[in-house]
Amino acid sequence: MSQLFGLVPAGQPVITTPTTIHSPTSFIYSIPPSPTPKPFSHIVVFLLPGITLPPGHAASIHLLTPPTNPQSNPEFDITFLGALGHGKASAIFKLSNDTSKGVGIGILIEPEAAVGIKMQQLSEKQSKALVPAGAGVGAAAGVGDGNNGAAGGTATTLQLAQRIIGNAFNFLSSYSGRTQNGEEVVPIKAFEQWWRKFEGRVRADPAFLERDV
Repeated sequence: MSQLFGLVPAGQPVITTPTTIHSPTSFIYSIPPSPTPKPFSHIVVFLLPGITLPPGHAASIHLLTPPTNPQSNPEFDITFLGALGHGKASAIFKLSNDTSKGVGIGILIEPEAAVGIKMQQLSEKQSKALVPAGAGVGAAAGVGDGNNGAAGGTATTLQLAQRIIGNAFNFLSSYSGRTQNGEEVVPIKAFEQWWRKFEGRVRADPAFLERDV
């Protein structure tokens, strides 16, 4: 069965048939340019009715764009957007790339553990983008220094990373208990719930990571 997913670029009809099927678990959907002067910036991806993913698997969603360096990557650049999984049958993704000439969406069904690593890497990348400019290099006053957290310096990059990881661990630990092959598994949906909560706090209080909490 090739029709597993539905895609709805903002302002365009739903797409359910892949343009290319590399394997029973790998699909590419070509998204044509927007019919309106304004390129679309959001896309909805969802599992079609009656479709379920294999146990222990999730669907990673990737944006495919023209290569920035055709010599090293002649086909396309790949950007991981997020994932669908058990308990999360649909998602909306914001596309920061230019879609005026059309783009592709790649969907890969793979083990949840592999998708979980991608989600963690995505969260770390987004966290770095939200860290206030100058954090860890003297931008803020009245917070811990790079050695012992004494007042008068700033948190180091390591301290900021530890606080981000600690924040995620405390939130995600409430989802533990489900096991797979003897290992605890955290649902992909939990990662996204943590990220929305964390992002909202950073936007409301950009300096909270630099304070000892």
